[in-house]
Amino acid sequence: MILRKGKVFLKENKKDKNKGDFEGNLRRLKEVVRLLEEGNLSLEESLKYFEEGVKLYRDCNNVLNNAQQKISLLLEEDNIIKEKPFLVGEED
Repeated sequence: MILRKGKVFLKENKKDKNKGDFEGNLRRLKEVVRLLEEGNLSLEESLKYFEEGVKLYRDCNNVLNNAQQKISLLLEEDNIIKEKPFLVGEED
């Protein structure tokens, strides 16, 4: 974070801007939330960071949703392996 004449500027890590970089996007989202919660931004700056936060949230949420869809349980029944979607909270 850089302060200049009362304004806050965040150093942006080019790697963090990659859509496929979940961890980087999550770190950036946490930083944006922290800045917004501090309440030291102008309305214009707050809106800019809010928009960025919404985009980052959606990107992270999409990655998590895609990962959840890929998770599956392999069950062996009668020597045949069947793929069954994994449901959170599912117990045998």
